[in-house]
Amino acid sequence: MMKNFEDMQKMGKDSMDATMKSFGTLSKTTQAIAAEVADYSKKSFEESTKVVEKLFGAKSLDKAMEIQADYAKTAYEGFVAQATKISELYADLAKETYKPFEAYMAKAPVK
Repeated sequence: MMKNFEDMQKMGKDSMDATMKSFGTLSKTTQAIAAEVADYSKKSFEESTKVVEKLFGAKSLDKAMEIQADYAKTAYEGFVAQATKISELYADLAKETYKPFEAYMAKAPVK
């Protein structure tokens, strides 16, 4: 009977350790994602401000259309690159958050 109680205590401790490691990873990666989004937002705002300044300085409609087309292309490419980066961070988040439980489950007795 005592052996079962000790096993349950150890299993509970291992489970808590895995959960705490998982939460630590979740917190760290979530902060990295938030920082990436904030940096991208700041950069995007600065670029759009520069484009507006260029548009006000445009001497012709053709030049204004060219500025707008260049901006649209650049903004789209930047968005796709950022979305790819963020999706990779989320994939890493899922993998790293599950890792402590993977090790815990490997140690769990199979009946």
